[in-house]
Amino acid sequence: MMPTAAQGTHDADAFRKLVLARFNMSLGTGLGRLAGKVFRIGHLGDFNDLSLLGTLSGVEMGLRAAGVPHQSGGVQAAIDYLSA
Repeated sequence: MMPTAAQGTHDADAFRKLVLARFNMSLGTGLGRLAGKVFRIGHLGDFNDLSLLGTLSGVEMGLRAAGVPHQSGGVQAAIDYLSA
């Protein structure tokens, strides 16, 4: 979850806009009381292992581009798991 910018951290809607602009990847918005605090990774129809890896890569690249502190390595962990 990404707390709002008013709390001195990061706005999920601003993050979603940055990811769309920089990487042409659409992320879902938080709904209701979570609006602006979280983003959702969604899909319609077919979604395979390679699609998942691309999506996770886009999120990790977006976090880096937005200056959101995070621990990288999630993509590699997913590769290790899916290729085992």
